[in-house]
Amino acid sequence: MRFFRFVTVAACLALSACSTTQRSDENTLKSQTSTSGEEAADQTRARIHTELAASYYELGNMPVALEEVREALRSDANYGPAHNVAGLIYGRLKEDRQAEESFRRAVRISPTDYNALNNYGMFLCDRKREREAITQFMAAVNNPLYPTPDRSLVNAGVCARRGGDLTGAEGYIQQALKIRPNQPQALYQMADLSYLRGDYPGARAYLSRLNQMGQLGAEALWLGVRLERRLGDRNAEASYALQLRNRFPESVEANALAAGRYE
Repeated sequence: MRFFRFVTVAACLALSACSTTQRSDENTLKSQTSTSGEEAADQTRARIHTELAASYYELGNMPVALEEVREALRSDANYGPAHNVAGLIYGRLKEDRQAEESFRRAVRISPTDYNALNNYGMFLCDRKREREAITQFMAAVNNPLYPTPDRSLVNAGVCARRGGDLTGAEGYIQQALKIRPNQPQALYQMADLSYLRGDYPGARAYLSRLNQMGQLGAEALWLGVRLERRLGDRNAEASYALQLRNRFPESVEANALAAGRYE
């Protein structure tokens, strides 16, 4: 059993998550003396409705999220974050054509918007367009203002792995660990890749680092069960198994443990 999960980047949820784009927009408004008060008000309305759309998206209320993002775009059709959130919403609704059009518009308006680039990359990778996806992830990473490039590097690694490029996957994830040595998702991915290669001591070392951070979810605990089983440490195997059963009794991983499906 293998797990390939992206590191999500906020859909531009609330003021804090939109701050970089918002500051850029505000600076643009200040520098363009010809911008009227009405145009500035339109952009403010677009920002507010975009934030509402992102909030409803996170809550899973797609009809209201879609209406809010449409309202944002009625206020300002060139507000990049609104197109980014529209892409996420349409993607969740399986409206792939509209989703891709929205992401492309967001990136065209703001070519260095790391949120839009990362989200577009996830969309493409989910559609088995791994090479195109990695191009978007790396464009996000190359923005020097991106505060967490390790996230998109992990996503590039996950996507490369989905496409069967294990060497490339490890390269991207190792880059993420150079930026942030305790990046939880990167540590898990390296533990899992090491296990897949048969490097069980290496997998144990990465999993131990993750465990020290208190970051063992169901996937990592299940990896620990299988890893220690391979290494022959029955006490460690039993410890991981007990945690998995107690903490995540309804998980897919706990069900696999109960059924004895170790691989």
